[in-house]
Amino acid sequence: MKVLCFGSLNIDYTYKVDHFVKKGETLSSDGLEVFSGGKGLNQSIALSRAGAETYHAGAIGEDGRFLLAQLADSGVNTDCVAVLPDMQSGHAIIQNDREGDNCILLYGGANQAVTKSQVDKVLERFQEGDFLVLQNEINELAYIMECAGRKGLKIVLNPSPMNEKILGLPLERVDYFMLNQVEAVQILGEEAVEKLDGEGLVEALRKRFPRAAIVLTMGGAGSIYMDEKETIRQQAYPVQAVDTTAAGDTFTGFFIGGLLRGLEHKAAMDEASKAAAISVTRQGAAPSIPLLKEVEG
Repeated sequence: MKVLCFGSLNIDYTYKVDHFVKKGETLSSDGLEVFSGGKGLNQSIALSRAGAETYHAGAIGEDGRFLLAQLADSGVNTDCVAVLPDMQSGHAIIQNDREGDNCILLYGGANQAVTKSQVDKVLERFQEGDFLVLQNEINELAYIMECAGRKGLKIVLNPSPMNEKILGLPLERVDYFMLNQVEAVQILGEEAVEKLDGEGLVEALRKRFPRAAIVLTMGGAGSIYMDEKETIRQQAYPVQAVDTTAAGDTFTGFFIGGLLRGLEHKAAMDEASKAAAISVTRQGAAPSIPLLKEVEG
């Protein structure tokens, strides 16, 4: 089995700040670094570094060719990435504060120029049982999910960044939801779940989407996996965080990558938690994602 990550490719402009800029405030940054990023790119790199045969599909402008090199350096096949000469690549403006937390402003660019014909051509290369990993930073998600579902691909959805578009997708097609507590509440509706804890959220999601497995990440409180057969509660590995930008993407990539290597769900959850813990001790998005040997060591 192989995995296709059909997702975003961004150029990340990361600013070190004392605190997040407030309304009406002009704030000087303590530094600027430029990284490769985008949730799609990050998850493809994490998948590949976790040992999965990984393919990336998406779109960039000419300014984003170095993103292809970043993917290739990590062992990701980029034959399915379209280079659009008349468009600018997607990018993100990231504020990273003293505690290592971040806030992100996205510009879609070429990520929003995926076409149905590109989707059809890409999916010709994949077959029943292969995995498809999606996020919410490209267009044509509904079409991708419908086509992939008909072919029998296992669909993994990380509904981030969460917005109303997610609720309009064919979510009944999803095999694995990978999401955090905020995203879970937004999918379920705040009024219905305001008193639920992590496990309650997972149970509510399972009731809403009974064919799907749910993986809920809760930061320092760990994570939970639940399907029709088992529930796994995974501890977080305590570390001193300097940049949390890629934590969720790293977790997703190593969890799915672990499954593709034949790990049971419990072992894949533990490996994903270790990988995410390592990633937050490093600066940047893609550059922070560890190698499998670091996680196993």
